[in-house]
Amino acid sequence: MPTLRILALAVVALPLFLSPAAAEDVEATLTIKDHKFDPVELVVPAGQRIKLTVKNLDSTPEEFESHELRREKVIPGGAEAVIYIGPLKAGTYKYFGEFHEDTAQGRIVAK
Repeated sequence: MPTLRILALAVVALPLFLSPAAAEDVEATLTIKDHKFDPVELVVPAGQRIKLTVKNLDSTPEEFESHELRREKVIPGGAEAVIYIGPLKAGTYKYFGEFHEDTAQGRIVAK
């Protein structure tokens, strides 16, 4: 009987670990260096959720902010953060660094 219970639990729990949404996430990376985002234009597929990793290579904090994406996240100097966005409709979505808005700007293009 204990084997049957373990098997039943495994059947119920397995879908939680094999979530189709997680398997479909597209991974993308932005870096911040010298108070600028790189790449300035990040092209991603439309209609898919994006796991965006933002790496701050500067020693000072910067904020990833986008009104269009409804996201804002402060990334300390020398650290990184993961921000989930989308699924996005085809189009261009601007983002900026609030602490250095004059230089830290970019756009995500969903195609």
